[in-house]
Amino acid sequence: MERVAVFPGTFDPFTVGHEAVVRRALNIFDKIVIAVGKNVAKKTLFTIEQRMNMIGDVFANEPRIEVRSYEGLTVEFCNSIGVRFLIRGLRTSADFEYERAVGQVNRIMKPDLESVFLLTAPEHTPINSTIVRDILVNKGDVSKFLPTGLDINKYIDR
Repeated sequence: MERVAVFPGTFDPFTVGHEAVVRRALNIFDKIVIAVGKNVAKKTLFTIEQRMNMIGDVFANEPRIEVRSYEGLTVEFCNSIGVRFLIRGLRTSADFEYERAVGQVNRIMKPDLESVFLLTAPEHTPINSTIVRDILVNKGDVSKFLPTGLDINKYIDR
């Protein structure tokens, strides 16, 4: 039986930390669906299509990665595509507390949904999309925070 996991997020933009979690998760799962969520509570810099294309660029040579978009609850998205595993990256103890609460609620809603937590590499701990977006908006160099080969200039006016 193929082991498929969903890695959900807004990914605005997709960072080296996200990439590292996905690449490590490929050692555990046969296939990963990177699910780009539409979160009405967040103001994004990039459209869903741009974010999906960025991720597609990063994993262009990895057939075990599928990029999809979704709206609504992640647990419902997982249910709709028949996936029982959810990947979450943890940078800090605050991330753990938040993700633990969400994971437990997801379990109540879908008892067979397992949350799999991967610790980020120490060098990725301070990197998050909000900070990278702020650097981008202020015309700073984000190359150290984005996956190698991701040409952010294709997606933003400079």
